[in-house]
Amino acid sequence: MARVAVVTGGSRGIGAAIARALKAEGYGVAVNYAGNEAAAESFRAETGIPVFRWDVSDYAACEAGLARVESEVGPVDILVNNAGITRDAMFHKMTPEQWNAVIGTNLTGLFNMTRLVWEGMRSRKYGRVVNISSINGQKGQAGQANYSAAKAGDIGFTKALAQEGARAGITVNAITPGYIGTEMVRAIDEKVLNERILPHIPVGRLGEPEEIARCVLFLVAEEAGFITGATLSANGGQYLA
Repeated sequence: MARVAVVTGGSRGIGAAIARALKAEGYGVAVNYAGNEAAAESFRAETGIPVFRWDVSDYAACEAGLARVESEVGPVDILVNNAGITRDAMFHKMTPEQWNAVIGTNLTGLFNMTRLVWEGMRSRKYGRVVNISSINGQKGQAGQANYSAAKAGDIGFTKALAQEGARAGITVNAITPGYIGTEMVRAIDEKVLNERILPHIPVGRLGEPEEIARCVLFLVAEEAGFITGATLSANGGQYLA
């Protein structure tokens, strides 16, 4: 039976590319989404991948959602923590609501999702967890104290949990994308993109979601069992950790 992968925030952008790539490799795939039902249904109709709605920042919602996934698709062997939001503001204007929303989804969401599949992975002596962090969790970014803190936390979470999972056959790794050509990034004003973003990327272009998906495929492969606690940068040379 094919191993089952769950991709959070998987109906659009990078998450959708990851889910498609996993399905193409023969994995059983389930996708979580939070709010855009039209996009999720369009993705389901296009790919045949089942979609499940819940908020990853809510532990009880994750518990119920994963129970449905395991009932309908199977036990989760692969978890890709991709769901993320932004609530950008310069720090002197940032509200507690903006801080808590981003930390809740982008960091606490990793705890909620991973904690709920961890016992099953331990009992089966196999698991792959991939956390989608960000270049801004490595270098920081003005106006994103909340996002940078959460994404840096994702890397620390990865390193600590990798040490706990190693003896149980579970690997835990992080990917830190740079600027990727998602719908959100391509909506940036062309002048800003060409003058303030692309000149800082040595390869001279945005990344593609499919390039992040290929990183995920590498890390979740059974043959990647010796790679754990790693941070894989995919940023076109913009930041060299």
